[in-house]
Amino acid sequence: MALVSKVSTGMRRMLLGQPFRSDRLNRTLLPKRIALPVFASDAMSSVAYAPEEIFLVLSVAGVSAYVMAPWIGAAVAVVLLVVVASYRQNVHAYPSGGGDYEVVTTNLGPNAGLTVASALLVDYVLTVAVSIAAAMSNIGSVVPFVAEHKVGLAVTAIVLLTAINLRGIRESRTAFALPTYAFMIGMLAMLGWGFIQIYLLGDELRAESADFEMRAEYGDIASFALVFLVARAFSSGCAALTGVEAISNGVPAFRKPKARNAATTLALLGGTAIVLFSGMVLLAVDTGVKVAQRPAEQLIGAPADYQQKTLLAQLADAVFHNFAPGLYLIITVTALILVLAANTAFNGFPVLGSILAQDRYLPRQLHTRGDRLAFSNGIVFLALAAIAFLVAFDAEVSALIQLYIVGVFISFTLSQFAMVRHWNRLLRAEEDPAERRRVIRSRVINTVGLIATGTVLLVVMVTKFLSGAWIAIAAMSVLFVIMKAVNRHYNRVSRELTPGPDQRGEIVLPSRNHAVVLVSSMQLPTLRALAYARATRPDVLEALTVNVDDAETRALTAEWEDSEVNVALKVVASPYREVTGPVVDYIKRISREAPRTVVTVFIPEYVVGHWWEGLLHNQSALRLKTRLLFIPNVMMTSVPWQLSSSDRVTQVEDHSAPGDVRRGFTE
Repeated sequence: MALVSKVSTGMRRMLLGQPFRSDRLNRTLLPKRIALPVFASDAMSSVAYAPEEIFLVLSVAGVSAYVMAPWIGAAVAVVLLVVVASYRQNVHAYPSGGGDYEVVTTNLGPNAGLTVASALLVDYVLTVAVSIAAAMSNIGSVVPFVAEHKVGLAVTAIVLLTAINLRGIRESRTAFALPTYAFMIGMLAMLGWGFIQIYLLGDELRAESADFEMRAEYGDIASFALVFLVARAFSSGCAALTGVEAISNGVPAFRKPKARNAATTLALLGGTAIVLFSGMVLLAVDTGVKVAQRPAEQLIGAPADYQQKTLLAQLADAVFHNFAPGLYLIITVTALILVLAANTAFNGFPVLGSILAQDRYLPRQLHTRGDRLAFSNGIVFLALAAIAFLVAFDAEVSALIQLYIVGVFISFTLSQFAMVRHWNRLLRAEEDPAERRRVIRSRVINTVGLIATGTVLLVVMVTKFLSGAWIAIAAMSVLFVIMKAVNRHYNRVSRELTPGPDQRGEIVLPSRNHAVVLVSSMQLPTLRALAYARATRPDVLEALTVNVDDAETRALTAEWEDSEVNVALKVVASPYREVTGPVVDYIKRISREAPRTVVTVFIPEYVVGHWWEGLLHNQSALRLKTRLLFIPNVMMTSVPWQLSSSDRVTQVEDHSAPGDVRRGFTE
């Protein structure tokens, strides 16, 4: 078993590297230039798929509905601006990093806080799934092999991303800065060069699908259905808002002054995302891009073997029509940012899980940092959940996006409502006129944010519930119930283990100690267990064996009587040749007859040096321990006997620590 431990440790070191000391945690704080790509990658990368979702939804009504795309894009940009301005108030008011969970719990109560936490946890999982699926779709637009093996490659990408994050905070965050900036620069270059060609040089840029005709999926759409369709396209485009909350959750990771740096980064995030999102929508209209939910049925004039490319791939192909490296550069940086955009979730999910674990709503293992100062358990759980969604929905962005936005706007809306109550509470206690004006201004901003996000949430619920949003809501409900149950369990255990006022400092000692040494043969491990049991000076000491074979039992009793051991050997019958049951029944009988007597069971065990030896020894001891754990007033003592094979793992290398020489610990 020791060898297994050494192999396991060696594999962990090879994959994760050497562990970090706890005092290195402060060295991982981020400057704004690194924090922007780390926390904003999700929000900025969503422009790679959010505009396409608008056009996909509008395609149901035919190409004539595309004229509404710029107006829908403008509405999404306005909501994004409002949300960014609102969350800047959150960052200044609550710089501790709890984000929406802390804000809502403090101002609306624990149940509302758990609702937000459930929504955020599900949203983080879907962030990973949607980002990776979109990355595979974009790569598949230029590499057919990727399109054919999208699910397997998506799962591989998540595994690699998990490994990077498990290696530690500094490595993962620095690794994401360069690709994010490359994506921003590449997108701005594509949009800028595209608009220069159209509006300054007078060139006519045409996407490869511009000459196709589009058949309305349901024919002419009535006015009410058209309003519903526009609302659904707007809600799909609001995927561009995902990730805005990541900075408010990660304020502690910023360098000082934390709140100001986080607010500045949030403003940069919002401005960049609005420019990229709006530019893509306008360029798509100018180049005549057509994307359809069912291209084989809706697109007329397309070749028989036509494989629909993503909107972004079509735009890059149109802008860089005479420069193929430009297309591949845009696809490359887009794929990188989409894969790495999941890093926002890999930063946010484990931190939120740690906070919830600290508040006793999730298992305590999620609160513990791993060897590399990362919340390893949360990272692994997030990866497994995201992989499950990817496999279940075949890595299709349009299918996953239906589940995606509802959780975001639940947390947005409750957070803004909580901030309004926060400012109201401060106004009741504030008397300084200048400070009151500042608070009133912040309250107005959050009130506008509440109205905007609440409206979008209503639209999302109405337009997407039957399309898949109900799955996300069901997952949030299950998480909410689980967290309440975990909290009840931890609180019940705490009440049970906490001594009352009359119990404090008062430990009731048992009246007697009844020692039982388990015996299977007259060998050295048994003699050591007997000697150790005698050294504890019990009130009663007896040896116990189970009769599973009459001949062996008679031989043991005869050898026992001939020996110099002056401890009584009791034999328990076992008609069905079982060892565990008769021993447990005997121990229970002692406990029933003397309730204030503690029974100490001494179990001889072998210490082995090979993993396969562990399979050949100590199995009865393990079963006994498992059963005896549930009997009150019973203690178990393992008495080890080291076999010769264990000698090879007992040599411990000397490791000197800093200061050992000065303290005289080394020669």
